[in-house]
Amino acid sequence: MNRLTLPADAACALIGPPGSGKSTFARQHFKPTEIASSDFCRALVADDENDQSASGDAFEVLHLIIDKRLARGRLTVIDATNLRSSDRPWLLERARHWKRPTTAVLFDVPLATVQAQNADRTRVVPAHVVAEFHGLLPTVDHLYDEGWETVHLVSTLTRRSRTGR
Repeated sequence: MNRLTLPADAACALIGPPGSGKSTFARQHFKPTEIASSDFCRALVADDENDQSASGDAFEVLHLIIDKRLARGRLTVIDATNLRSSDRPWLLERARHWKRPTTAVLFDVPLATVQAQNADRTRVVPAHVVAEFHGLLPTVDHLYDEGWETVHLVSTLTRRSRTGR
C-alpha cells in the first residue's frame, strides 16, 4: 500500500466501523504523534481503552488534542469511528477555524470482512455493535457534501479528489 500523502497542516478523519482497519492504516501511514486516537484517550483517562463509560472524558481530551495540534498547524489524524454525522461537523469547524485543509479517509469495507477482522482483534467489539456502526457509513458524495475537501476511499484503494467527483 502506498503511503498516503497529506498537507503537513491537514485535519484527517478516519471514518469506519470498529475492525475496518483504521488504526492499522494510521500506524502504517502516519507518525504516532500525528494520530489522535479515541481509544488511546480512553486509556489515558480510565487505564482501559475498552471502558466505554470513559468515552465522554476521552472525547473531551481528544478534542483538546485535535484543537491544539490544528492551532499549531500540525498534521492531525483522528482515529475514531467518526461515523455519526454529528461527530464530523465539529472536526470540519475546527479545521476551518484554523484554516486547515480537510481530508476524510472512508473505510468502506464489506461487513463480512469487518466482522472477521474484528473477531481476530485482541479487543473484540460485539458483532451487533459492529453491524450497527457499519450501517452508518456515509458515501463519498455525502462526505463531499458535508464539506470535506478530499476523500480517500479504502476498499478499492482509489482516491477521488474534488475535481474527480
